[in-house]
Amino acid sequence: MNRYPLWKYLMIAVILLVGVIYSVPNFFPSEPAVQLSSKVDKTIDPATMQRFEQALQAKGLTIRASENNGQQALFRFEDNDVQLKASEALKAAVGDEFVVALNLAPSTPSWLRALNANPMFLGLDLRGGVYFLMEVDMKAALDKQIDRYQDEFRDFLREKNIKYQGVAREGDSVVTKFADAASRDAAQTALNDEYRDLQFTIPSGSTDLQASISQTAMLNIQKFALQQNITTLRKRVNELGVSEPVIQQQGTNRIVVQLPGVQDTARAKEILGATATLEFRLVDEQNDPMQAKQSGRAPLGSELYKERNGDPVLLKRQVMLTGDYIIDASSGFDDNNRAAVHITLDGNGASRFSKVTGENVQKLMGVVYIETKIESKEVDGKQVKTSTTNQEVINVARIQERLGKRFQITGLDSPKEARDLALLLRAGALAAPVYIVEERTVGPSMGKENIDKGFNSNMWGFIAVVLFMVIYYRVFGVISSVALAINGFFLFALLSMIQATLTLPGLAGIALTLGMAIDANVLINERIREELRAGASPQVAINVGYDRAWGTIIDSNLTTLIAGIALFLLGSGPIKGFAVVLCLGILTSMFSAVTVSRAMVNLVYGYKPHLQKVEI
Repeated sequence: MNRYPLWKYLMIAVILLVGVIYSVPNFFPSEPAVQLSSKVDKTIDPATMQRFEQALQAKGLTIRASENNGQQALFRFEDNDVQLKASEALKAAVGDEFVVALNLAPSTPSWLRALNANPMFLGLDLRGGVYFLMEVDMKAALDKQIDRYQDEFRDFLREKNIKYQGVAREGDSVVTKFADAASRDAAQTALNDEYRDLQFTIPSGSTDLQASISQTAMLNIQKFALQQNITTLRKRVNELGVSEPVIQQQGTNRIVVQLPGVQDTARAKEILGATATLEFRLVDEQNDPMQAKQSGRAPLGSELYKERNGDPVLLKRQVMLTGDYIIDASSGFDDNNRAAVHITLDGNGASRFSKVTGENVQKLMGVVYIETKIESKEVDGKQVKTSTTNQEVINVARIQERLGKRFQITGLDSPKEARDLALLLRAGALAAPVYIVEERTVGPSMGKENIDKGFNSNMWGFIAVVLFMVIYYRVFGVISSVALAINGFFLFALLSMIQATLTLPGLAGIALTLGMAIDANVLINERIREELRAGASPQVAINVGYDRAWGTIIDSNLTTLIAGIALFLLGSGPIKGFAVVLCLGILTSMFSAVTVSRAMVNLVYGYKPHLQKVEI
C-alpha cells in the first residue's frame, strides 16, 4: 500500500543529487578579483597574460590564482586592499587596450564549474553598487529629428534638381520656400514619396511647403529614442567593465540602470549621462572672425565659434558630417605625438564624407565637439532640470585630399580626454539627452549586512520550524524537516540553473516559500492523525492521509501560484525577483513536501506489514 516502485525511488534520488550539485556553489564565498577584457576583441594569449603577471609582480602583489579564457583574464587576490592595488597597477600597465574592472569571483571548485554549476547572481542590495533612474528628454529627441529633416530636405531637393529658396525650421515644422507653385508642387510629390511619416501642407496664398511630423511618427520617434538610449547605455556600461549590470526600460520614458560593485558614482554619472558628438563643418574663409567677435554678429550662413586657445573662428552653418555615422573610435597619438582619436565611419557616412571633402580640397575644415549634460536639482521643493551644452572647435585643418572611411582628429588637451571622447563616440551617441531623477548608492558593507541578516533570518526560522515539527509530530516531524531542507536545496538549484539574480525581496520569497512548504506537511500529518483517531490502521491512515491532503495542497498552492504569475507579468525589478522565487518555491515545495516526504515515509513504514503504531 505504502510502497513506491523502484524507478520512483531512483528518480527522486537522481533529482536530489542534481539539486545538491547545483545548489552547493552558492555556499562557497566570493573572492576579490580583477577582470581584464580587450576593447577590440583581441585574444589574450599566454604572452599577454605573462605581461599582466609581470606588472603585478613588479608592484609586489601576490596573485592567488589566475584564469584566461582567451577573451577575458581574471586574477584572484587575498583581500580587497590587494585587489585595489592590483587594479591600479594593471590600469597603468595595459593602457587603453583593455578594460580593467573590479569583480567578485566565485570560489566554486573546478569540477563543479565543469558541470556548469555556478552560484546565483547577487543583486545591487546584496552586493553593493549604484542605482540610477534616468529619464529621456523626449522633446529633445523630436527637436533633433526635425533638425535632421531640415538638413536632409536640402540634400534631397538638390539631388532631384528642384530649385528652392531656403529651408528653415518654424516651431515643430520645417518650411521650404519656393519661387513658384510649380517647383513647390514638384517638391511635394517627391518629398511625399520619400518621407511618408511627414504631413505636408501648403499655407494659403503662399508658395511655401510646410512639413510636420504625424502623431504616429512622433510615437515611433520616442519609442526609438528610448530603445536607442538603452542600447547606448548598455554599450557604455560594457566599456566601464561592470559585470552583471541591469539596464531596463521603466514606463514610456525612463530607464533603470543598476551597476553592482561600482562605488565611483561620479565616474559612472559622467560616462552614462554625457552626450558627446562631433560635427564637421567648413571654415568661412571669406569673412573676418575677429570682426564678427567684436560686432557679436556672424555673417549670413555662418556661425561664430571659439577655438580652445580662445581665438574666434567662423564656420559654415551647413554640417558636412555628424557623429551619427561613427561606428568605431579609438584613442592614440598622431605623428607629432599629440593625443588623437582615430575614427571609422559606416558605409553611408564614408560615402558622404568622401564626397564633401573631395569637393572642398584645400579648404579649411573645423571639428566641433559638442557635449550636453543635464542635471536635475531640487529648488523650492521642485525638481528643476538644467541643461548645459558645451560647443568648441577642437581642430581646424586644411583638407589635403579626399577623406574616406578612416581618419583621425587631433587638438585634444590630453590622452585622458582622447580616451573619454573615444569611449563616448565608440559607445554611440544618445538619441536624446537623459537626466538622472533618482540615484542610490549601496555600499558593499551594507550589501554584506543584508546577506547576513537574510541568511540568519532564514536559518533561525528553519531551526524554529524544525524544533516545533520534531516536538509536535516526532518521527513524521523529522521526515517533514528533512523534506523542508531538501526543498531549500531544490530551490537554490533551480535559481542557480536559470542564473537568476537574488535580491533582498528574493530572500523574503525564500523565507515565505519555506513557510508554505511546511504548511503542506502539517496538513498531511493532521490528516494522518485524524484517520488514526477514527480507528484506521497505521498503513491505511498514512495512505488516506496523503491522498486527502493532496487536494487541499493543490488548491492552496495553485491560487498562490496564480498570484505569483500575476506579480511576475505586471511587476518590475524587485517585484519580479520576488515572484520568480515564489513561483519556483511553490513547485519545489509541492514536490518535496508530498513526493519526497512520502518516499521517506514509505521507506520507514511501508515495508512493515504488521505495523501497529506510528510516531506522530
